[in-house]
Amino acid sequence: MTIDASQIIDRLIDEEQARFKVTHSRSAAAWARGRKSFLYGGPSHWMRRWAGGFPIYVDKARGCHVTDIDGRTYIDFCLGDTGGMCGHAPEAVTQAATRQLQRGTTHMMPTEDSLWVGEELQRRFGLPYWTLTTSATDANRGAIRIARMITGREKVLVFSGCYHGGVEEAHVELRDGRMGLRNMIHPNGFDHARLCKVVEFNDVAALEAALADGDVACVLMEPLITNFGMIPVAEGFHEAVRTATRRTGTLLIIDETHTISCGPGGYTGEHGLKPDIFVTGKAIAGGIPAGVFGLSQETAERLWKLIPHVNPRERQSSHFGIGGTLAGNALTIAAMRAVLEEVLTPENYTRMHACAERLARGAEEIIVGHNLPWHVTRIGGRVEIMFSPHPPQNAADVRATRRGDLETLLHACYMNEGILVTPFHTMFLMCPATADADVDRHTQVFSRFVDKLAAAEAV
Repeated sequence: MTIDASQIIDRLIDEEQARFKVTHSRSAAAWARGRKSFLYGGPSHWMRRWAGGFPIYVDKARGCHVTDIDGRTYIDFCLGDTGGMCGHAPEAVTQAATRQLQRGTTHMMPTEDSLWVGEELQRRFGLPYWTLTTSATDANRGAIRIARMITGREKVLVFSGCYHGGVEEAHVELRDGRMGLRNMIHPNGFDHARLCKVVEFNDVAALEAALADGDVACVLMEPLITNFGMIPVAEGFHEAVRTATRRTGTLLIIDETHTISCGPGGYTGEHGLKPDIFVTGKAIAGGIPAGVFGLSQETAERLWKLIPHVNPRERQSSHFGIGGTLAGNALTIAAMRAVLEEVLTPENYTRMHACAERLARGAEEIIVGHNLPWHVTRIGGRVEIMFSPHPPQNAADVRATRRGDLETLLHACYMNEGILVTPFHTMFLMCPATADADVDRHTQVFSRFVDKLAAAEAV
C-alpha cells in the first residue's frame, strides 16, 4: 500500500471514531469514569479493544440484539466472542438459572441434573468420562496436566496462531522460524523453551519432526485456527496429526471452544475426529462461566492407574492439581442442561449455518463485484472476512497479508452503523435468534463501507 492510501485510511478511522464519540456520549463518560477504578478501564482489560476508541456500555441484550446506555441498538455478531453463541438471555437458560438460583447455586455436591449432563456429553461428543471446570482455560490446564501425568513427558506442542485461553503453553508463536511469545505477552517465569514446541498449522513435516524426539506429552489444537483470522484445515491434516500422535505416544487434545459452532458435536462430531481428550467451554452453559473436558476410555484408564478413586475411609485430598470449589456448581449444571437440551439443538444449528451461508454469500458478491483482493471463509455458523486474496494456510500467511488498519476502519464503521463483530479480527458468529433480516442488514452496511472506501481512495 502507498503512503497516501495509508493516510486515507487513517483519516477515515479518525472520522469514524469522532462520529462514535459524539453519538455515544454516555458510554464515553462511563469509560472515563471506569478508568479511575479499573486497571485498564473495564472489568476485563479485553473490553478496551473495541475500535470506536472505547467500548459501548450495555444496558440490555436479547437474542442477537444489544442496546447500549445511549439507547442505540446493534445486531450482535460478536456474541461475547462465542460466550454468547446461544444468544443473549435465551428463555430456556434464563428459566433454568432462575429456578436454580432459588434452590442454591453452589454446594460442592452434585445435583440430579448433573447425571443428565454427563450422559449428554457422552452422547454428543463421543468420549465416555467428563469433568467440569469454570472455563475452557481451566479445562485445557487440566487436560495438559493429565497428559503430563500419564506420559511422563513435559512438552506441549501447539500451532502458531492458536488460542487456548490463558494457558501458558499456548502463549507462543513462530516468527521467522523461531519461537517467541505472542500478543505482547511478557515473560513471567514460565520456561517456554523447555516446556513448549510450536509449529505452523497444516505443516505435517514440521509436526512429525517436532514429535520425533518422543518428548511431547500432548498436541493441543483447534480443529482449525479461529483466533488469528480463520485458517481452514488442509485436506488430510487431521488424519496426519492423529497418525503421528499415536505413533509417538503423544496424547491429542482437541479444543473446540470456538469450533463448537460447527454442529451439535462440534467439528469433531461433524468430521469423526478421535481425540484422546476433548475440550470446550464458553457457549456450553449459555454464557455462565463453564468449561468441560472429556477423556477417552484408554486415557481414563491410564489416569486411574496413577490416581485411583478415593477410599472413603481415608481423609485425603484428591486434588491432583485440577478443579476448584466452583467447578460443576449447581447453577452452571442447570444452565448447561438447558443449553444442551433446548438451545444447541440440531434444528438451531441448521438455522445458524443457513444464516452464516447467507452472510458469506452476500459479502462475497460485494467483494467480487468490486474486484477486491479480499476473501470470505465460512465454517459452520462462523464467517470471517479477511483483507487478503486467499485463505491462509498458517499464521505466517496471516501475518504477511493482514491489514490491521482496514480491520480497525471496518470495525469502527460497523459500530457506528449498529453492527458488532469480534473486535480482534473480522469474525461473525450466528446464534439461534439470528434472522435473515439481521444478515441482510450487515450486507447493506458492508456494501456502504466498500463504496465509502472506494470514494475516498478515488479522490
